[in-house]
Amino acid sequence: MTDRYVELPTAGAPIRAWIDGVHADENALQQLRNVAALPIVHHHIAAMPDVHWGIGATVGSVIPTRGAIIPAAVGVDIGCGMMAVRTSLNASDLPDHLGGLRSAIERAVPHGRTDGGGRGDRGSWSNVPAPAENAWKKMRAEYQQLVERHPRLDRGRTAQHLGTLGTGNHFIEVCLDEADRVWVMLHSGSRGVGNRIGMYFIDLAKKDMKRHIQNLPDKDLAYFTEGSEHFDDYVFAVGWAQRFARRNRDLMMQAVLAAMARAKDLPKFTYGEVAVNCHHNYVQEEEHFGAAVFVTRKGAVRAAKDDLGIIPGSMGARSYIVRGKGNPQSFHSCSHGAGRVMSRNAAKKRYSVADHEAATAGVECRKDAGVIDETPMAYKNIDAVMAAQDDLVEVVHTLKQVICVKG
Repeated sequence: MTDRYVELPTAGAPIRAWIDGVHADENALQQLRNVAALPIVHHHIAAMPDVHWGIGATVGSVIPTRGAIIPAAVGVDIGCGMMAVRTSLNASDLPDHLGGLRSAIERAVPHGRTDGGGRGDRGSWSNVPAPAENAWKKMRAEYQQLVERHPRLDRGRTAQHLGTLGTGNHFIEVCLDEADRVWVMLHSGSRGVGNRIGMYFIDLAKKDMKRHIQNLPDKDLAYFTEGSEHFDDYVFAVGWAQRFARRNRDLMMQAVLAAMARAKDLPKFTYGEVAVNCHHNYVQEEEHFGAAVFVTRKGAVRAAKDDLGIIPGSMGARSYIVRGKGNPQSFHSCSHGAGRVMSRNAAKKRYSVADHEAATAGVECRKDAGVIDETPMAYKNIDAVMAAQDDLVEVVHTLKQVICVKG
């Protein structure tokens, strides 16, 4: 199949963007040009169809770098990603009224944020359950190594956030596929500890580049180079946070499936097919165009040949389980979702609760002012996004949510 990307004008490295038929704001395109101007970029930058403005680097971008990593490109929700599991249930097994099942899932997984994230925060465990405590015991030693070298990181929640959802665009959904089979799908990352690590090292990179930062097109693009004082510590920290995020999703999925198994209005069921547990905000070493490089996917999923991934829509739109085609021009990547078409504040000003209710008709979910920033209209059309990247992935399953839990 012919590559679908377009070449964007740039004074730096080439930019190849899969945006045919999809809106892309000029501020996001300028961010791509800013990154392309950096001397550490290898070969070209790839922009996915969900591309939109982010802090420092564009959300929906794939950035290969030689001997260096840009912490702001990795971001602060380190290891954020998706997980999906197919169950043996069918649509006919679900109760007519889904409110009770949604409530059971909400009780099983802390979500949202209250009290400024303080002691009474509903999005954190007040008493850490055994699965989360056991997972933390396996991760604690490496975290201690990190905080011994960087004591400022030794604060906030750690184990209390394992197996919790968070806020914003994070969600848990019960979905039906094209054959009316029931899936559970969720989206979350490394929670508070990942945010602390991200913010700390972004600030540290700026300080380390103090003498050179005026030469950067954006100070948030400060980077660590191999051999510099804090490079190895950042690689260690970001790797740990990515493992924390993956374990967080595992624990949530276990809790959701257990809550469904306890539900009196559901028959007994089995589950097995884990479609994927993948990151879409992360960095890892890979080989592309003849060089070993660090590939940062900020809002992008790895889509190497036969890789399975998840591309979600919005609270009222379809999502897709996909198989990668291994397109080298995208550095074996695809979009991580529909991508925002407007800011959260713009969505709140433009749409009403009634608009949101209409857009989420048929979905058991929150329909109040607190989620207007996540209303489906705030996102790009997922069908257009999928059409723009049909040279990157093929659709394996099409999912439509019937329950959506938001923080």
